Order: sequence, then C-alpha cells, then structure tokens
Amino acid sequence: MVSKLKEEDFQVLRIPLESGRQGPSQLATALILGAIFMPMIYALEYYVAAYDSIFPYKQKILEVHFWLTSVLVLLSIIYAIPFIYRRSQKVQYLLTILVSQNLFTFPLFICALFFIGKEGEGMKATPESLLNFTYILLFIGLLVFLLTFVRFYTLLRKGQYRKGSSKELLRIKFEKKSLLPTAIIVGIGLVLVLQYIIRNSAINDFNMYGVILIGITLFYVMLFILPEQLVILYCKMRFKSFNFNESGYLNSLESE
Repeated sequence: MVSKLKEEDFQVLRIPLESGRQGPSQLATALILGAIFMPMIYALEYYVAAYDSIFPYKQKILEVHFWLTSVLVLLSIIYAIPFIYRRSQKVQYLLTILVSQNLFTFPLFICALFFIGKEGEGMKATPESLLNFTYILLFIGLLVFLLTFVRFYTLLRKGQYRKGSSKELLRIKFEKKSLLPTAIIVGIGLVLVLQYIIRNSAINDFNMYGVILIGITLFYVMLFILPEQLVILYCKMRFKSFNFNESGYLNSLESE
C-alpha cells in the first residue's frame, strides 16, 4: 500500500513546495482570500440560488453550510498568523484543502442544484426527483474521486513521481491515457444534467444553462484534484522534507 512507498517515490510532489507556491506564507495569503470570498459565495447561494427553489432540505443545507463556512473563516484567519502557521504547517495545509473545497466544490454544486429546482412555467421536477438526481450526480462524483485516486496510486507505484525517473514525453502520454475513463464519466454526468434540465426544469435561459454546467463541472474538477491534495498532506505528515523549517526554508530530503 501507500506506506510501502519511499520518500523518493513522492519527490515530484515537492515541486510546488520548492517553488514556494505552496509555502506557509503563500497558503496564509490563500486563507485570507478564502475568508473574504467564502461569505460572498454563501450569500450568492442563500439570496440568489435558493430563492424560489423547491430543492428538498434547502433550509437545512443552508444552515449546515452557514456554520461550516463560519468555522472555516475563523480558522482561516487564525492560521494566517505567522506565529501559528509556522508551528502547525500540517493543520494549515489541511485547512487550505477544506477552504478550497468550500470555495469551488460544494457551494457551486449546491447553487447549480438550487437553480435547477427554480419554480416557473413548465416546471416538471419534483423534490423527490431532484433528490434522486442529486444522488446520481454525487455517485458520479464518488466515481471520479475513486478513479483519480487509483490512477494516482498507479502512477506512484510505477515511479512516475520520482524525479527524473522517466522521460517527460512518456509520462505525459501515460497520464493522457489514464485520464480517459475519468473524462468519460464526467462527460456522462454533464449530459445527464443537460437532459434533466431540458426535460424537467423551468429554465429557458441559455446563460443559466452555462452557469449550472460550470458549477457542476467545477465540482468534478475539484474532486479530481482532491486526491493529489490528500497525498501531499500525507507526505507532510510522514516526511520532514515536505515541511519548512523555522527560517522558512524547505527541509532537505533524507537521502540528501
């Protein structure tokens, strides 16, 4: 399993850390931006998307998301303080994952579902059909996550994330082939969304079609990114070389 892999098997994943793009101070900036934008997205969800929507359990979803967003905003401010994040880099990275998911994954997905459930002339959808449709989309999202995780683990086992382990052209070719099943599943999900909107919703504005498709596409894209984020978090917990020292420099590999 993953525990059998060695430090050098994950070495390519250190590149964002080596470049400084995912250094503690950069993550702190991202958390501050997240603390600003999360309430704005929630306001969009509450005042625009949820208005006149018949989506079931709407108020409960909004209530849970409100408290989740409030906690994440508070923690984002706390872990943007240098004194704290320098001593809790692993927690800061975990918080960054949660904030990114709360910005681009579930809120936009929820907004898309609320928009589909808008009341209007020609509306055929019922709360029950909307709920069943949501279960299908969530199941597709689970497949995307699992396929991506298996693909990522396969690449790790094949040594594709060892620095200089293989030619870049071969790696790109292999990754393109391994992305095909995930792309097919996402494509099926988006086709189902279009069919459901056309047959059951009251939407007749093509701009709204685009908004809904963007929200659901981002949902799947973020689930595709999530396994890599979780593997880097695992590396930060397991290897000292994925963390920064008190002077702000990335620790060296054990082999160095």
